Amino acid sequence: MSPNADRTLRLLCLSLLGALCLAACDRGGPAAGDAGSESATDAAPTGPANVPPPEQPDFDAATVPESTATLPPFPFFKAPDGQVSVLGERDRNAEFDREHMIAGNKIVAVEGKVARSMYSLDATDLRRYTAIAFQRNYENAILALGGVKISKTAYTDEVVDAFGGRELLDKHYHGTCSGIDCDNNTYLLRQGDKEYWVQVSTGAIPLHGYIVVLQRRVMKQSVGFLDASAMKQAIDAHGRVALHINFDVDKATLRPDAQPLLEEINKLLNADPALKLSIEGHTDNSGTAAHNQELSTARARSVLGALVGLGIDPSRLQSRGFGQGAPVASNSTEAGRAKNRRVELVKQ
Repeated sequence: MSPNADRTLRLLCLSLLGALCLAACDRGGPAAGDAGSESATDAAPTGPANVPPPEQPDFDAATVPESTATLPPFPFFKAPDGQVSVLGERDRNAEFDREHMIAGNKIVAVEGKVARSMYSLDATDLRRYTAIAFQRNYENAILALGGVKISKTAYTDEVVDAFGGRELLDKHYHGTCSGIDCDNNTYLLRQGDKEYWVQVSTGAIPLHGYIVVLQRRVMKQSVGFLDASAMKQAIDAHGRVALHINFDVDKATLRPDAQPLLEEINKLLNADPALKLSIEGHTDNSGTAAHNQELSTARARSVLGALVGLGIDPSRLQSRGFGQGAPVASNSTEAGRAKNRRVELVKQ
């Protein structure tokens, strides 16, 4: 055989072998879209491993359209037909309290005027409502007033843990529940400068329906604050003075209405240039000890920063947090817990 013929034969064999291999691969390999296939993105990650999902943004109440309905008197809703609330008057209504509700994907603490009712759906002579009928009746009534459902998740363990844990939630536990047969839905109704938050909950053991209506508002202050002169008298007599400074709920952010008290502290320090103070934060026992330690430390630091911002030399100030470790009243009542949530100025 000539060299040219030999080379031609070898090329034909190689071409035939390649075609056979390609056909075999087409028959034996998984087709695109099969469960066992591996896409290019599956084969090689393009970003760093274990990157947490982006944090959910805070819910913005202003995104809810305003209601144009004529609203009935607060709290809007009468008892369902055939039902009587099992809560006593003292537990049903409060001029100012805190409730936990779900806004978007997060639990939020909302404060204001509260009306609560709880109905037994398990009694023999009252079995007119299933849980879904209870929920649906209230939802229809809320939507008719221009309310909007704003909850996008339930009280799952992950959502509760992200808020700070069940213990923190249970301090103001009313209509919230998690687990089998629990269903919680939050609605928001806006009109003018007013916000009305409504949570409708149903749960088993025993089967019950619960509704909370809250008109969001800042507490009307009924206790005056100490002025610079009164602070000086207390410090001269006892070496310290306890102040109740307003912060955002469970945060170290000073509220605008804390400014007058901060200005009185500023006057106290300006009147006595030799005075040095330790700013010491304290909490009640809501939540874990570790959380309260962190919160009290941050709040004391916020007060220090605000005073430095008013012109006080930072060398005259220091801050500390004591968490829930030094109560001045019982934490078994709201009045006692309010006394324990304080900032003390201690002479150095």
